[in-house]
Amino acid sequence: MDRLTLTAPAKINLGLDVLRKREDGYHDLRMIMQTIDLNDTIELTKTEAGITMECNRSELPVDGRNLAVKAAKLLLEEAGISQGVHIRLEKRIPMAAGLAGGSTDGAAVLLGVNEMFGLGLSREELMERGVKLGADVPYCILKGTALAEGIGEELTILPDAPEAAVVIAKPDVDVSTAFVYGNLRANELKEHPPIDAQIEAVKCGDLKAIARTMGNVLETVTVPAYPIIARIKESLMQDGALGAMMSGSGPTVFGLFETREQAQAAAENLADMKLETVCVTGFSRRN
Repeated sequence: MDRLTLTAPAKINLGLDVLRKREDGYHDLRMIMQTIDLNDTIELTKTEAGITMECNRSELPVDGRNLAVKAAKLLLEEAGISQGVHIRLEKRIPMAAGLAGGSTDGAAVLLGVNEMFGLGLSREELMERGVKLGADVPYCILKGTALAEGIGEELTILPDAPEAAVVIAKPDVDVSTAFVYGNLRANELKEHPPIDAQIEAVKCGDLKAIARTMGNVLETVTVPAYPIIARIKESLMQDGALGAMMSGSGPTVFGLFETREQAQAAAENLADMKLETVCVTGFSRRN
């Protein structure tokens, strides 16, 4: 196999709780993760040697700083393969958005290189390698609906969440993950999202209950710093969203709707905010 095309889906957090700040500086998390039908496309082509990359977004680095390049390098070097690979990335997922865009690209390259070069690594073995690239990479290999714990790498598969229409809205601001976690008073949080109740809602296939139990403690940092996040949430709720919340460390906001028609109308009503990205999508299932 000399060429392979892969889909790299974005993720949202249906619930995100931070339990505590650890002595090593990381945070213990408890999150419900969900992939959505907003994705990047990656085309891998075998080459004689080296790892090269191109992308439709000129602002994205295509050298060793990119997780896709790091992923290819990790597997090829480990396997002692002298051949190389060219990575062509068609970027659709907004960058620095809390949607795991970089992590999902890295995950797709791990899966693709494993298949293209016949390395024979299992999904679990790829996930073990993925955590070396980033905490979200193992989940992006797993996909679907899952509980993530630890720093995000301890995963428990959950049943597929019920179908939903999802509005994705990213304001034209960049939020640093380091800024969010650096300003989070994790050990002083008074309220925590009911993650266990949300797990039960997923198991019951109850979309309304999933929406009722949504919560993201990182909003305690981002909403005061970026009020537009609250305005997007308010607009989506006024237009009939079952729930609206920031994904990850932001700034992207998503809203859950029962029908695509409702979601489309809500997305159109965000036009006056002049957002960087607004689209309507849905949940994607595990392959």
